[in-house]
Amino acid sequence: MKRLVPIPLLMVLSSCTPVFAHTGGESEILHRDDLLRAWTWDPLIIFMLIVSLVLYALGVMRMRARSERNIKSWQIASFAAGWLALVFALVSPLHKLGSVLFSAHMGQHEVLMLIAAPLLVMSQPMVPFLWALPFAWRESIGEFFKRPAIRRSWIAITGPLAVWIIHGVAVWGWHLPVLYQATLQSELAHAIQHTSFLGTALLFWWTLIHGRFGRMSYGISVVYVFTTAIHTSILGALLTFGREVWYPIYAGRTAAWGLTPLEDQQLGGLIMWVPGGLVFIAVGLGLFAAWLSESDRRLRFTELATLSNSAERSKSEV
Repeated sequence: MKRLVPIPLLMVLSSCTPVFAHTGGESEILHRDDLLRAWTWDPLIIFMLIVSLVLYALGVMRMRARSERNIKSWQIASFAAGWLALVFALVSPLHKLGSVLFSAHMGQHEVLMLIAAPLLVMSQPMVPFLWALPFAWRESIGEFFKRPAIRRSWIAITGPLAVWIIHGVAVWGWHLPVLYQATLQSELAHAIQHTSFLGTALLFWWTLIHGRFGRMSYGISVVYVFTTAIHTSILGALLTFGREVWYPIYAGRTAAWGLTPLEDQQLGGLIMWVPGGLVFIAVGLGLFAAWLSESDRRLRFTELATLSNSAERSKSEV
């Protein structure tokens, strides 16, 4: 079951389900004194978070009851950290603060894409999720996603280049002023924005870690990560050094936090540029180091094989 195509797809769908929006009209401006009380108790978000936690726990218990399907402790810790990151982004005061400050909204997006998404991908939560379901349901789900059309579609959208483009379009597209401001005026638009950010980030990290090539070759992985760092850093730099406000909708909201709309925008750009860029650079450097190590290992293996062949030939000649 661990190798089934539907696991990452279902993970995207299930993880995106609770990502709904907040609106932030001027009558709802959040002040500093109200921050600690500004938790978002959306019934559907809370319900889906609880259901995902219960299903995961039940699946882990069933897997551990069968030693051949054991799950590693680090995967459980990874899921717990990713789940808590979702709670922080969607339930904590950060969620409502995003309707008042662009920088807080940017921080929320970074938590979803750079913390929650990779942690959830590493934990492979759909394996326990499926084990929590009745056997007949697991079989039906497996058969459905084994269908040739479904497999072909999944292969088409999870190639490194395809995912790189999909994720990049989501990041850049939603920061266009007309689309971004729509998310603060429409719950539907905001829900779609958060879903696309988290969904494409899950695809991005899944392709890097569990993609159909097994683990990507280190060379492709380095390019994949560094080019993402470059284009997201460019967007962050444009926001940081821009002399005009991209999102006038924040005018009148940021003053309560001692910021002008332009200062708030610049801070948001820095959040995308510096912490976000550092995550990608750190991952890219790690992959590059692994690439060099792998190249060195292969070189030593080739040299040993050559020496062994030479020794064999010498013996045969004698």
